[in-house]
Amino acid sequence: MDRFRDFFVRFALLLSFAVPAYFLVAAFGSKFGLLDWRVGFGLMTYMWGRYVLFGALVIGLIALPLAFFTPPRRGVMSALLALLIPAAGLGYGIYVGAQARDVPPIHDITTDMIEPPSFSEEVAAARAAVPDGNSLDLANKRTGDGRTFMALQREAYPDIAHISTSVDPARAFEAALALAREQGWSIGRSDAASGAIEAVAESFWYGFKDDIAIRVRADGSGARVDMRSVSRVGRSDLGANAARMGPFLAALRTRLEAIDDGPAPAPEREGAAAPEPDPPPP
Repeated sequence: MDRFRDFFVRFALLLSFAVPAYFLVAAFGSKFGLLDWRVGFGLMTYMWGRYVLFGALVIGLIALPLAFFTPPRRGVMSALLALLIPAAGLGYGIYVGAQARDVPPIHDITTDMIEPPSFSEEVAAARAAVPDGNSLDLANKRTGDGRTFMALQREAYPDIAHISTSVDPARAFEAALALAREQGWSIGRSDAASGAIEAVAESFWYGFKDDIAIRVRADGSGARVDMRSVSRVGRSDLGANAARMGPFLAALRTRLEAIDDGPAPAPEREGAAAPEPDPPPP
């Protein structure tokens, strides 16, 4: 019996070590294009992941009493570790599931729902190359129960709004572009003439990409800044796009206020440029 116990505990431990390796293959295989995202995330993680974790957990639950009660007692710590690894994975899965329930199942966020910032043909082509990708047609996006994305955004993220500033469009564009470059995004198009900035944010796990558009337009004597962030795949972004846009817009507002309220150039002193009079002749 002790030989069977030793074998089973070792098996349980090896299986528990294989669990994170399985998810790493799914995540980085998708990230680096070795696996289609529908396989790495859709099947290996979302569909099969729970069964992998539950299976390893059950094996660990059997290994622990075998190690503890079979004389001579040994392998308890190995069996406990074999139990804790899949338990931690299940705990994280429950956490992510709760997070998904707390946010609306949408993936397209904008500050302008009437005329959302658009994307270039290059971005549209990159999105079209992704299998089962999300469209850019925000007006017609709805959840399974028929609610529009725009209605859900108004309800969940009422603070996501455009920026109106008295700063001129050229300086507002420069401030937005400088801040975008600080985010770690991959900057694509930046056209000062049209006030358009495009960027891509990529997640560490699975390499999920979100397309970002920033638009700066003249608005009276100042400028208006709008922003949009759209996930390429997945029904829900787990709140990632709103979490990206909120801090960015807040930081940009602060920068534009600093530019607007900055000290005006000091006027030249009267007569400063006038030459000194020649001394009277002796």
